[in-house]
Amino acid sequence: MHFKDYLPNSSIIAFAAVFLVIVPLCAETGEVNYCIECHIENEIMPEDYIEADVHEQAGLSCAGCHGGDPSSDDMDEAMSSERGYMGIPDPASIPDNCGKCHNDIEFMRVFQPRIQTDQVAQYWTSGHGMSLSGGEERAAQCASCHSAHRILPADDPRSSVHALNIPATCDGCHGKSDLMASFNMSTDQLDQYASGVHGQALLERRDVGSPACNDCHGNHGAAPPGAASVIHICGSCHLNNMEYFNSSPMAQDEDALEYHSCETCHSNHAIMEPTDALLDVSAEYTKLKAGGSLCTECHSPGDEGYETALTLYHSLRGADSVYQEASFRMEDIQIKGMNDIDMGYLLQDSKQNLIQLRTLVHAFDSEAFIEKAEAGVALSNQAIDLADNEVREFYTRRRGFGISTLAFVLLAIALYLHIRYIDKSRGTGPNRSQDEPS
Repeated sequence: MHFKDYLPNSSIIAFAAVFLVIVPLCAETGEVNYCIECHIENEIMPEDYIEADVHEQAGLSCAGCHGGDPSSDDMDEAMSSERGYMGIPDPASIPDNCGKCHNDIEFMRVFQPRIQTDQVAQYWTSGHGMSLSGGEERAAQCASCHSAHRILPADDPRSSVHALNIPATCDGCHGKSDLMASFNMSTDQLDQYASGVHGQALLERRDVGSPACNDCHGNHGAAPPGAASVIHICGSCHLNNMEYFNSSPMAQDEDALEYHSCETCHSNHAIMEPTDALLDVSAEYTKLKAGGSLCTECHSPGDEGYETALTLYHSLRGADSVYQEASFRMEDIQIKGMNDIDMGYLLQDSKQNLIQLRTLVHAFDSEAFIEKAEAGVALSNQAIDLADNEVREFYTRRRGFGISTLAFVLLAIALYLHIRYIDKSRGTGPNRSQDEPS
């Protein structure tokens, strides 16, 4: 079951949400909680209730969010306005209700000294918050993402906001076609994300270091990143790529029809694994999905961008092919049992050069790229020269071993024949007649 299945529906979302609000601490510890006893007895406990909820574990139960008096077994008295009972709040009030505690640093630092207390302020600046404040009660608020009665730490795999569960949590709303149609938004973001390198790393390989929705869109202040901010968002992980790109003519092209950013080439949710073929403008097929050059979607033969891509591609493939040849030579050296230590160091440097080359692509600087590629080729060629020396040494040793072996064989034969000659001359050899006296 996906965590989106735990998201409350519109009829109970407000009731569920306020469990996030831990307003007045009611002295429930050690006393009978008639709220829970009554709900259990009447089988009306919230479907998502779990005793491991962080608020429940902190001793903050029903009245902490809903108000009322849980020590009274009289329902009218326990749920009276005189006892502070709030009932089911409307969705628009939920963020501020949660903020009564979560905005209070003196209160929150008791639980987490480093906890943020500006989540509500961030929320009202988000697309969700602005939509909710504009009267759209279906907009996501606290409980839509965190749930209500099963709020768990973000590092708990059961939590709706655990890294592995965030895509499904977001899809709980963004995957609903009827809801998203109201906002003129598509519903295929999760499918696209799951097909891309980030989604495959997170959802298939369970790599929690891979970015999920909130890493790019934000948490409480979630909003679609603008074109300018995309570069910095991607750069928070891909720092060198960002710095090269920001200094490139691509980023500084004021005559471009639209602003260039990472998304222009790599897409947003369906980010495919980049390959050298993206630069191959000479390929017969030019579409990304076909495996050919992406550059030809904007550039045509003869223009500067086309020629730059062609230069980058051939320089990169040249450096890579020499590196592959050197790697093959080292494997041969290892099989032959020869010294590969110096070759190994050179190939490590050459491989690092290739990694840096593929990053340097983002600078779109042919001159700097060629210089870097030539440095890598030089390293690989040095490794090849060492391999050639080791191969020559190997065959020299084999010839020496063969000659030595032959010499030993001849010596052994000569020694054998000499011994037989001596034995025969003395009459003690194996061919001596049995009748001859000893």
